[in-house]
Amino acid sequence: MKTSDSRRAMRIGDQIMREISMLLLEEIQNPHLELVTISGVRMNKDLRLAEIFYTASGDEQRLEEIQKNFDISKNYFRQALSKRLQMRYMPDLRFARDTFLEEVLYGSTAKTNS
Repeated sequence: MKTSDSRRAMRIGDQIMREISMLLLEEIQNPHLELVTISGVRMNKDLRLAEIFYTASGDEQRLEEIQKNFDISKNYFRQALSKRLQMRYMPDLRFARDTFLEEVLYGSTAKTNS
């Protein structure tokens, strides 16, 4: 995915991050998505795709459940975002686990040891 570094893309990414964080806190009643933190959003060049990064702790099975539940709920998030944000086109949402902190703390072996 070719990402955009424009101010507009960063502003939209920040809005999406803020709104999805609020949805997780206030509206989502899914126990699999509890204690999940949205750590960032990266937009592509034409603003049609938003890659949403999240952090969560737990074993591999819990992390797989979180990803599965995000994949199942992405249309709900997209619909809720379209009601909250005034955009001509709502980007497609992709959720991805943010492993940056683990890689910094544990090195590149974090994925193989956990």
